[in-house]
Amino acid sequence: MTKNVAVFGAGRIGRIHAANAAALPGVTLKFVCDPVADSAASLAAALGAQVSTPDAVFADKSIDAVVIGSPTDTHSDLIHRAAAAGKHIFCEKPVDLSVPRAVECARAVAAANVACMIGFQRRFDPTFAEAKQRLQRGDVGAAEMLVVTSRDPGAPPAEYLKASGGIFRDMLIHDFDVFRWILCSGDGDEAAWLSASASVLTDPALSALGDFDSTAVTLRTRKGRLCQINTSRRAAYGYDQRFEVLGSKGLLQCGNHRPTELVQWDAQGLHGDKPENFFLQRYAAAYRLEITHFFECLQSGQPFRTTVADGVAAQKLADAATESARSGRPVEF
Repeated sequence: MTKNVAVFGAGRIGRIHAANAAALPGVTLKFVCDPVADSAASLAAALGAQVSTPDAVFADKSIDAVVIGSPTDTHSDLIHRAAAAGKHIFCEKPVDLSVPRAVECARAVAAANVACMIGFQRRFDPTFAEAKQRLQRGDVGAAEMLVVTSRDPGAPPAEYLKASGGIFRDMLIHDFDVFRWILCSGDGDEAAWLSASASVLTDPALSALGDFDSTAVTLRTRKGRLCQINTSRRAAYGYDQRFEVLGSKGLLQCGNHRPTELVQWDAQGLHGDKPENFFLQRYAAAYRLEITHFFECLQSGQPFRTTVADGVAAQKLADAATESARSGRPVEF
């Protein structure tokens, strides 16, 4: 059965999700909503959709699902309205910058009995997903320790950072989800203790925003598993996305992706490509696979790999890390 879809947001993320959804068999992208009229019109024209408004979308009985790729401060309102209208929901992370509002979204979704998936695309990256499968098979035994490196090539514009909620809620929320997915998923384990340190090392202007650009986080689960996450807003060599899992019988190591795997050998040394430039390139396949997963689950009735509960849990860890970095004290759960 064909699913009729409306997309909220015609910016960078909205365009990715809209194009990926429109390319799927059994999915019809009917409407694009964005307060910037030119952006909405150009995206709608490119994908054979129409420009619409939220009110019209939520009143339209033919719309089965909505894809929310609009700015973060619109997510919770759109989730509530979509749930009330009986529309299934795919929402880019985060659910909301406020944990209480995120919890209310989860309650609204449950009360309306609609499906809601949160866009933590790293779970769908082919390399990371293969690591998860090997863990589940027991290839390296029981997971004991996770080390995550996540570094951007440069900080976003100041206007974006002002509304981002800070580096822990904006950038590290992906890493907190990876922590839960890799170390906690499947046996009920969760974070028991967290300590975060943060500095401004790349751009003094971030201090005026009350934000950081460099962080180090340590987590311990209830079962004693350990995780270290290091992040930076500046990596001169490209978008650095790696993690490794130490198990009782071995190690799984997920490295960076590069435009090519070519290495040149000459009298000056060995030369290869830097890592992919940024997340749009690094996670292009992951974005396609996650939206495919969303619509496949709507058709089959199978559970989503990432739920609104996962969004709330990651947000709680982001809040705790923010608190720890500012107070200088660890947080216990």
